[in-house]
Amino acid sequence: MYTRKLQSVVSYLSQTFPVLSITGPRQSGKTTLCKMMFSDYAYLNLEQESVRDMVRQDPMMVLSQYSSGLIIDEAQYLPEVFSAIQVLVDEDKSRRFVLSGSSNFLLLYNISQSLAGRVAILRLLPFSLGELGASQAPLSTDTLLLKGFFPAVWGDGRPAWNVYDSYFSTYVQRDVRMISNIKDINLFTKFIRLCASRVGTEFNGSAMANEVGVSVKTIQGWLSVLQTSYVVFTLQPYFRNLGKRIIKAPKLYFYDTGLLCYLLGLHTEVDVAACPIRGALFENLVVADRVKERFHQGLDNNLYFYRDRSHEVDLIEEDAMHLHLYEIKSATTVHPDFFKGLTYVRQLFSDEVLSDQVIYDGTMELNTSLHGYTNYRSHL
Repeated sequence: MYTRKLQSVVSYLSQTFPVLSITGPRQSGKTTLCKMMFSDYAYLNLEQESVRDMVRQDPMMVLSQYSSGLIIDEAQYLPEVFSAIQVLVDEDKSRRFVLSGSSNFLLLYNISQSLAGRVAILRLLPFSLGELGASQAPLSTDTLLLKGFFPAVWGDGRPAWNVYDSYFSTYVQRDVRMISNIKDINLFTKFIRLCASRVGTEFNGSAMANEVGVSVKTIQGWLSVLQTSYVVFTLQPYFRNLGKRIIKAPKLYFYDTGLLCYLLGLHTEVDVAACPIRGALFENLVVADRVKERFHQGLDNNLYFYRDRSHEVDLIEEDAMHLHLYEIKSATTVHPDFFKGLTYVRQLFSDEVLSDQVIYDGTMELNTSLHGYTNYRSHL
């Protein structure tokens, strides 16, 4: 059993909120976490058709039976339960419900309609580097990239390729069809694989539309589907003018490098090491880990990047009015050129920058008054 950092947040918020919502990708450990932390609660899985039909007949009557607490898995399958929960918690403040689901959009839409002000919304992603634990530190970076961070790979010891093959097949056949009426699954699959080949780059919907053979509007809709179901996320560019953050193209990343490697057809660590975009895979590893750290503390994504015609910084973390800059390199040694973008952006936003650092795949660490560099494994 791996300890999840979200546990402390869940424990704290459960004391004051009658309803907790935990979303995240399939197989990220949501059900395991809920059952472990609320072992005295009853459990209903609405993905099971028989359970769904039972609850659908009279949601209020069924849910009212569980006065000692109830976990409802895949709650988005039955929108009627949200109104029933609202009535029950308004009538009895001691009632407790935990809702989990793998579709962020559908779950949050129903919550906003019925449970606003009554629910704490949390997200559980696959393991972070820190959650995976120091015992895994001897593994090579290529192994971590290939295996990814889903609990089934580490906790159950299943072969990574089989886990992600099953995950992707199930995702396309079930989740995608539920979230959006996609008529041509083959074109959608082609789009996902194109996204994998362009990880760490700015998302160009027009170019994608030309390659896939669909409209730009369709591509934008498909990107939303991938974001909704926790397959990909984007980073917005950083500007002082907040309005510009939604005008410039965002950078595209996957929540898990194991799924990313699967989509790229990488079977072994040798394949990963020889991959032409291995540097982008490493960047994805680091950026996704920072997102996990935020979400598993119950916080929102506060990450950006900077790019102009001549300079780039891979990751900017905004903390109130202050910035932390990170350049991400897959090299095993540090080169002075790695600091050029950091130096430029530090000067550009001089009063706002608190720190800057190169995160790389070496072993040495150094912090000075001007710059620093660290091994990404320091997160383990």
